[in-house]
This record gives sequence, C-alpha cells and structure tokens, in this order.
Amino acid sequence: MRARTLLPLFLPAVVVGAVASLLFVGVSELADQLKDVLWSTLPDALGVGRYSSLWMIVMLTATGILVGLVVWKAPGHAGPDPATLGLQASPMALVILPGLLVATALMLAGGPSLGPENPIIAVNVALAFWAGRRFAPAAPGELWVTLAEAATIGAVFGTPVAAALVISEALAGRQVKGMLWDNLFAPLTAASVGSMTTALIGHPSFDLDLPPLGDPGWADALSALVIASAAAVLGMAAVYVFPYVHQVFSRLRHPMVALPVGGLVLGLLGCLGGSLTLFKGLDQVAELAQDPDGYSAGRLALMTVVKLAALVIAASCGFRGGRIFPAVFAGAAFGLCAHALVPSVPASLGLAAGVLGMLLAITRQGWVSLFTAAVLVSSPSIIALLCIASLPAWLLVTGRPQMQLREDGTAIR
Repeated sequence: MRARTLLPLFLPAVVVGAVASLLFVGVSELADQLKDVLWSTLPDALGVGRYSSLWMIVMLTATGILVGLVVWKAPGHAGPDPATLGLQASPMALVILPGLLVATALMLAGGPSLGPENPIIAVNVALAFWAGRRFAPAAPGELWVTLAEAATIGAVFGTPVAAALVISEALAGRQVKGMLWDNLFAPLTAASVGSMTTALIGHPSFDLDLPPLGDPGWADALSALVIASAAAVLGMAAVYVFPYVHQVFSRLRHPMVALPVGGLVLGLLGCLGGSLTLFKGLDQVAELAQDPDGYSAGRLALMTVVKLAALVIAASCGFRGGRIFPAVFAGAAFGLCAHALVPSVPASLGLAAGVLGMLLAITRQGWVSLFTAAVLVSSPSIIALLCIASLPAWLLVTGRPQMQLREDGTAIR
C-alpha cells in the first residue's frame, strides 16, 4: 500500500484510541472509588472487619444480586453470555452498553475474579462501529472493529505492543492485502494513542520489581520448562471443568438466581483462599511479589486453586468480565509456589513461567501470554527462557477446548 492510502486512517485511529482509553480509565476509576466505599468505608462504619469472612460472603452475594438486577432489567440484558466472549467482539446495539458498563463496574468493585478487558472491548467496538458508520459510511465496518479492539488492548495493557501482537495473530488466519505493517498501521496507531492516554492519566505499571534474573543456565531452562508445562496442565483442568459449571448455572435460568448463587460461592471461596484471591488479580499479584518468600508453598498452592475455581465460577454464572488478569494471578501464585518448594528456582523465573503456562491454557493467545509473562518481570534474559518454555506448554494446550463457549454451551476448540 502507498502512504497516501494509509495516511487518511491516522486521524480516525487517534480518535478511537483516545476515546477507548478514556472509557477504560473512567470505568476503572469509578470501580476503584466504589470498591473503597464497599470494602473500607462501609465495613468501618458498621464495625465489621474489612475482609472478614462474613463481609466477603455478604459483599460477593450482594454484588451478585446487584449485577443480577442489571442483567435482568437493563435493555439487552447487559449483553450476551460473557462465557461466549473473548478479545474479539462483534458490534452490539448501543442500547445494551449502559447496562454492560454498570454491570462491569459493579463486578470490578464487588470482588468477583474477572478483569475488565472483554466488556470494555465490546463497548468500544460498538461505539467505534456506530461512529464509523455515521461519520464515515464508505469505510468498511471491520476497520472500526479492529481499531477499537487494538485501542482497548493497548489501553488495558498500557502498551501498544500487546495490541500489535494480538492483531498480528488474528491477521495470520486471514487473506490480507499489502505487507503486515501496512495492515498494522492504523491498529498500531490506535493502540499507541490508547496506551499513551492511559499512561498519562492512569499511570499503570505491570513491572513487579522482582530481582532481575542473571545469566540463565541449564537449570533455569529446565525449571521454566517444568513450571510452564505444569501450569498449563492445571489451567487446562479449569478449561475442561468450565462447560460443566456453566451448564449448572444455566439450569438456574434466571439471572436473579444464578448471579446471587455465584456470588455466594465466590464469597465462600474468598473465605478459603483469603482476600488476595478476590478481584481481578493484578494488584494482588503485585502484593504477592512484594514478599515472594513470605508465603508457604501450601498457602500459595491453595490460592492458585481457589483463584482458578473463582475464575470458573465468575465466568460461568454471568458476571461481566474477562479472564486474563485472574489467570495471571493464578499463574503467579503457582510459579511462586514452585519457588517456595525449590528455593533454587528464582522467584522471577517461577512467576513468569507460571503466568506463561496458565495464560496459554486459559487464553490460547501465544503472543499475549509471552508478552505478559515477560513484562511482569522486565528482565531481558528471561525472554529466551520463556520462548523455550512456551513450546512444550503449547503442545499441551493446542487443539484442545478453550475457555470460551459457543452459544449452545459447547466449548470452542
């Protein structure tokens, strides 16, 4: 493609990137403010422990009731079944978006183990598609979908690299005109603006400030292979259970039954795993990394299993959210468990390898899994180890069911 063909895409990509980031940051800030009220101000006023077992059960159940009301009464029922959604979204009717945003904010504040990525992508895709059809009807609709997806991924991860990797992976299965970078020009522009906007107003940070890994040796390579593969196997166990748990909640039929019951189960799981197993998981990973030797192997193993169970329950019962960030926590806890069992395994290597294997199983996004695992540790020497570790882990997950369902409830392969 010539530059004069690509240049007209620049301004629309900038606008989509900025709007996508502002919406993501706005929903996140609203959820954080509500979280402070629900988990700090309110329990303090009532004289109840902030993260006591009683309060966790009450809050998660209440969150299920509130989200259930939104799903029941909001136009469009706050969007389709979240178990059927991934990082790629189809445009929704605008009337659905307010309910979806409210349900997402309530979920993020209330404690279920889901992240914001899937619903925020869906909202931004719907807005960009509507605006594109209204103000630039000659442009293909797929352009606005791609721009919104890339912009939101860039905003959520705080870097356009994640979006470029996801879009490149999606383009690999399509027939496209021009070179790869011709097709990445507009999405990368949107992702860059989205990530820069988030950085300027939201100040995200994925670096956990773990001790850097020195020159890697054969023992490190073996450790990465074993941990990533074991994490992938554990993640696949959750993937195989997912359709059956979803089927159980589907039999409850009404959202005012399924979501409160799901919230109650999540509250009980929170009592078992502790407060670190609540919420989307990214802040909680940072708390784990502050003292990687401060938890026993048994405690870390328990948090891993509880977080995976909470992810399956939350994604099955109808809470609106994504599965990437809870999987990051589960993988991080698993990797630090390996470090606790075998202290010669560096904490940074164990955490990164655990996240890599878990994300490969849960998301089936190879580039995103590698990128996320590497960026959490920010050690150049670990990238080669993660690439090596991804190979057997990928063989364990490829061709198997994914943690995403079709509309009829069957798993996607």
